[in-house]
Amino acid sequence: MNETTQLPGFREAFYRRERRSIPLVRTFVREALVDWACEVPMGDVLLCVSELATNALVHGVPPGRGFRIHLYWERAEGRLRIEMHDSGGGEVPAARCPAPDAEGGRGLLLVSALAASWGVGERNPGKVVWCEFAASARIFAVCEESAHHLP
Repeated sequence: MNETTQLPGFREAFYRRERRSIPLVRTFVREALVDWACEVPMGDVLLCVSELATNALVHGVPPGRGFRIHLYWERAEGRLRIEMHDSGGGEVPAARCPAPDAEGGRGLLLVSALAASWGVGERNPGKVVWCEFAASARIFAVCEESAHHLP
């Protein structure tokens, strides 16, 4: 069972060490951004979320454990921060180009290219890999014709 916390501008959820968790994380993020009316490059955000969640799942979560995602929308600052918390050891390698025939190794390179910033923080146990995007509030305009019909 996923536990979820929802506050204005903050949400978190826990996911098990299962491949099916990756699409669940994307759905969680998409729903939060829609609920918040947060204007971001949705495709870029969801790709980065997929990459960070996959890295946590494959490299950062020991068997029998899970990972946690934290979303922060700092509306006044115009920033969306995504954090992937895992409980495993190991360091996160620098984003670099893998060999052309390598099957993996491009995830953090994509995050580095798409996000405004990214990095790694400490956690006990484990680590936090995060990225940030510029994010503004979607503004809903009332068209003039509709405004004439309002009481």
